[in-house]
Formats: sequence, structure tokens, C-alpha cells
Amino acid sequence: MLLNLPVLRLSYAQKLSLVAAIPLILAVGAIAVLVTIQSRALAEREIQTLETQLIEAKKRELRNYVTQARNGFYFIYGNASPSDQLAKDQVAQILAAMIYGDEGFFFVYDYDGTALVNPRQTEMINNNHLDLTDSRGTAVVVDLIDIARQGDGYLTHLWPKPSNGQEAEMITYVTSFPSWRWAVGTGVFIDDVLTSVAAARADVEARIQRTFYYISAITLTALLMVFGSGMALNLRERRLADAKLKKLTQRVFDAQEEERGRVARELHDGISQMLVGVRYALDSARRKVDKGSGDAKTPLRQGIDNLGTAISEVRRISRDLRPGALDDLGLGPALKALVEDFAQRTGVEVVFNTVVFRNRLDQNAKIALYRIAQEALTNIERHAKATRVTMDLRGHKRGATLRISDDGIGMNYTSRQRANGIGLRNMQERVDQLDGQLRILSSGSGAIGTVIEASVPLTHLLPPDPSVPQKEPASA
Repeated sequence: MLLNLPVLRLSYAQKLSLVAAIPLILAVGAIAVLVTIQSRALAEREIQTLETQLIEAKKRELRNYVTQARNGFYFIYGNASPSDQLAKDQVAQILAAMIYGDEGFFFVYDYDGTALVNPRQTEMINNNHLDLTDSRGTAVVVDLIDIARQGDGYLTHLWPKPSNGQEAEMITYVTSFPSWRWAVGTGVFIDDVLTSVAAARADVEARIQRTFYYISAITLTALLMVFGSGMALNLRERRLADAKLKKLTQRVFDAQEEERGRVARELHDGISQMLVGVRYALDSARRKVDKGSGDAKTPLRQGIDNLGTAISEVRRISRDLRPGALDDLGLGPALKALVEDFAQRTGVEVVFNTVVFRNRLDQNAKIALYRIAQEALTNIERHAKATRVTMDLRGHKRGATLRISDDGIGMNYTSRQRANGIGLRNMQERVDQLDGQLRILSSGSGAIGTVIEASVPLTHLLPPDPSVPQKEPASA
């Protein structure tokens, strides 16, 4: 089953705006991703640094607690023997009394894992806890005793908070009383550190989110500016295009009216008068035949001559409107016939040269170059007062060039006057349609006359026809 779905058709302005917007969106998106990655990486380094500093501060605090406690009863431990139970009891009482803050306390385990001191969790005292592990599987008591046997150190683990019985992250510092085989230490919960780190991460995410909002707002503003400027540019270009179209339409109408006026003048001044002469001659012959007097051959001969001249004039006008040689024989023969007719009509010496490069110009290029030559010869006839004209047509590796030069009085015109001249403007427009180039050189002083050079690019040359023998001469 076929569905007739609507096809999205974009205008030129919308396509232009889309082409401008897509790279902008991609660039802003890449910048946003890069900013996010860099910001998160930098913030994570800073957060890790903060976490490390806070934990190191906690560790120093714990070490100071244990050092101060040890200094408080070291005179007892230093003077007691390994089996002095009284000294052990005195030290245990001192440690049991050393509680601080809401959760802080000192603990003592012997090397066999029996808890000797734990003032916050008294139910653990005199029980063996070698098999005690936290929810992450850390053997807490075993690891603390191992650290104490090595001298001292820190252990990070989970431990039930005395206030609510829930496990929380804890850092413990432990040292040893080797003669008594005791592991003595204290710990501090670092949930405040983790809370601070989590708050810092949340703040980073909030900042990154705000940055995204800022980038999105800037992108939206830029897109609105792109679309707004595109619409303004489109409106301006459309107005200019409409104005140019009106001017072009007016020029087309002017050219049509000028061509119609020229044909009308030629028909009225030439053919019409010749046909009137033919009519008079035929009337004169008819009257002589009716009266049976005089010679009717002379007016008939004159009428036939005038009719032949009229036929030739009709052919000339037809050839000017659309030369048959251009379609049948090519540009070279058509230009040759044009200059021969110009020389016969004006008496100006014309030299025509062409380099045979076969009938390889496309139709548009042929018509454009022929009309340029026709317009140039018309200007020479009307304004140049020239006695010699040279026309050269040749192909080359860049395309084809038509060059027309005369020895007339030249042209002294400004760019504005050139733009207002219908003939020169028509030449320029024909060349522009072919992406070619038109050059007009004139001193305006009669020294070198005028040179008109029209070039069409190589794209308007057709590839050689393999069916045509290469040795057979052909025209452009």
C-alpha cells in the first residue's frame, strides 16, 4: 500500500539558514561536550584533592589522640612487667574513660582477638572477634591486629555507629603495646567527609547544568540571529531580484520593440516600396495591353526586377532574424556570410579569419557569438565611421574566442553609459549566460578604433564526433 506523504520542500533562504545553522549547532554541541568533560575532570581532581586533605586531617587527628593517650599512661606501661595485671587494669580503665565527641572512643584487643576495652559497645568486651567482618567483607579485628604487630597504621572499614547501630565509613589508627600483646587504637567516622564530597559533586553537577543552560541560551540566540539575518538577507535579495527582473523584462520589451521597429522600417522602406514599384509596373503593362498600344515588355521586365529585389530583401531580413547557415553549416560559415553581406552593403573592407576546430560549439554558444558579431557590425555601421574591420574566430585550450576590431573613431564612454547602451548590454548579458568574458577596448580618440573580444569557456565545446573523419574540414 502506497502512502502519499507530504514532501518537505525548503526555499533557498531556508536552505541557506539551515546550512549556516547546522555547523553552528555541531560546533556548539562539540564545545558543550568538551566543556563538560573538562569541567568534570577538573572538578573530580579538585574533589579528590579535597577528600584526600580531609582524610589526612582525620588521620593526623587520630594519631594525635593515640599519642596523647599513650603519653598519659606510658609511665604505668613503662614500669610494668608483661604479667602485671594491676597495671593492665589501670591502663584499661584510663582508656575506657577516654571518650570524646559523640562517637569517639578508644579500644583494646589482645593479639588473640579478645576485646578488652570498648566503652561505646561494652557488649563486645571479653569476647573474641577474630571472625568479625563488615558488610564489605573486611576482617576488621584481624587486620587491626596485623597492623599493630607491624608497629602502627591506619585501616579504613565499615563499623556500626554507637549512636544508631548503622554501618558507616570509619578510619582507625592502631598501635601496639608489644610487651602486653595489645592492639590499642581509636577511630573516627568520615561520613561528614563523604557528605562534603557528595555536596561538592552535586555543586559541580549544578554548575555544569547551569553552563549547559547558558550555552543553550547563547546557541538559541545565535540561531535566531542566523535565521533573522537570513530572512532579512532573503527579503533584501528578493527585492533586488524583483527590481532586476523588472529591469530585465523592460529591456526584453525594449529589445523586442526595437527589433520590431527595425523590421517594420525595413519592410516599409525597402520591400513595401519595391512591391509598390512592382504594382505600378504591372498596372502600366496591363493598361498598355488593354489599349493594344506600346511595348508592355519594358514595365514587365522592370516589375520582375523589382520583385526579385524584394525577394532578396525578404531573404536578407529572414537571415538577420535567424540565419539558416548557423544551423546547417555552423558558426564559421554563418559569420562569413554575415561579414560578406556587411561589406557588400556598407562598402567597408572586412577581413574574416577562423581556425577550423570542427562543429564543436554547442547551440547556445553559436547563437550568442553570432548575435554579438551581428551587434558589433551594426554599431560599426552606425557609429564607427570605419574603413576596415577584422573578425577572428578561433578555438583554444580554454574554449573559443571571437575578436572584432575596426579602425573607426572608437568609443569614449563611462561605465554608466555602457550600462545604458542596449547593444553593449545585450552583448554582456549573452556572455554572462555562458559564464564567459567580454572585453571592450577603445581609446575614444581614433588611434586604435575599437576591439570587442568575447570568450566562452571550454565547457561549451562538445567532444569530437567519432563518426566524422578527422581529416574532413568542418566549420566551428
